[in-house]
Amino acid sequence: MNLIIGIIIATVISWLNFVIIDIYFGLSESPGVKGSKIIGENIKKRNGDLGGGFFQGNIVCSPDASAGTLLAAISCYLMGAPEGGFIAALLVYVGNRLCADPGYAGSIGAITTTLLILIFGIMGVTSEMFIVGMLIAITTIQGIHHPFTSKLIANISKKLGRYVL
Repeated sequence: MNLIIGIIIATVISWLNFVIIDIYFGLSESPGVKGSKIIGENIKKRNGDLGGGFFQGNIVCSPDASAGTLLAAISCYLMGAPEGGFIAALLVYVGNRLCADPGYAGSIGAITTTLLILIFGIMGVTSEMFIVGMLIAITTIQGIHHPFTSKLIANISKKLGRYVL
């Protein structure tokens, strides 16, 4: 598969995977820690959306599915799929328990990423492409324009019934 096309496919899949999982686990409904509340309120002050801001704040303060998906892609590259992805899921799970994080978004994200790498690997989308795709996905959520992204996340959250208000 062409490298650029593979990276685009991996980016779209990674973005949807980690955003849907994090929304499902309620990252846009409330701040999980004090830092995510501060980030959410700051984004709202800058013409963003509070729910999307909570989502972004929760990712900064407790990476959840974004970290799980990235770790799975890296582990699949280093160790092969599915072994590497399942080891990543186990490590994320242990990390969550050590930090008393009540959620499972990171572990679920690692498992779904492993399965997606296996499925799309048949089409030629490699784990290396998923690493780049996940980095691009995280950057589009955290690094481009917080108010716009927060509104996009809020709209998706509302459609999935997981919105703050």
